Amino acid sequence: MDLFDAIHTQRAMRRLKTDPIPDDLLHKILEAAVRAPSGGNRQQWAFVVVREREIIAQLGELYRRSFERLVESGYFSRGDVPDADGKIARSAQHLAEHMKEVPVIIIACLHVEGRSDMFSAGASIYPAVQNILLAARALGIDGTLTTIHRYHNEEVKKLLGIPDAYDTAALIPLGYPLGRFGAGPRRPLEEVVHFERWNQPPTREWS
Repeated sequence: MDLFDAIHTQRAMRRLKTDPIPDDLLHKILEAAVRAPSGGNRQQWAFVVVREREIIAQLGELYRRSFERLVESGYFSRGDVPDADGKIARSAQHLAEHMKEVPVIIIACLHVEGRSDMFSAGASIYPAVQNILLAARALGIDGTLTTIHRYHNEEVKKLLGIPDAYDTAALIPLGYPLGRFGAGPRRPLEEVVHFERWNQPPTREWS
């Protein structure tokens, strides 16, 4: 699949089929993950791939409880969440209610022992997460990057035996989508791109 087609049509898909994902495709997706850049090329990531139904069910329950806490926080009514018609909220609720049914969950982890700047630490794991999503899209599989599980992060780590030196950065459910791929709504470049200095438009025509 053309790279730019994958980029432009990869979107958060939270309604997933229960059909299993073949091992060879999972292998391709994970190979793409470890091709991502990381700080100093230290590659201090780890990925827990969960396919056992009992463990997925337990993760699903922790995720459902985490989603309830997110709703209670007022997240979906905040002014910076562009969800006027409630579409994102309904989609997120569907995932929370059906997480226990997805065929695969990948937990992306990062070695955090001794780190002081956790903001910059994300630069060493989230490119790998995006590679997972793009590789999945190229194979007709999709999912979403979510961090809601962190409301119950310690319980997730205990369930999966993740050592103290590592922390979870993302929970990625993967499956064949029930909906269709397609470009999601995005703000136009004119609103988010600045040239040379903040709020300065381009000095020449470009497209």
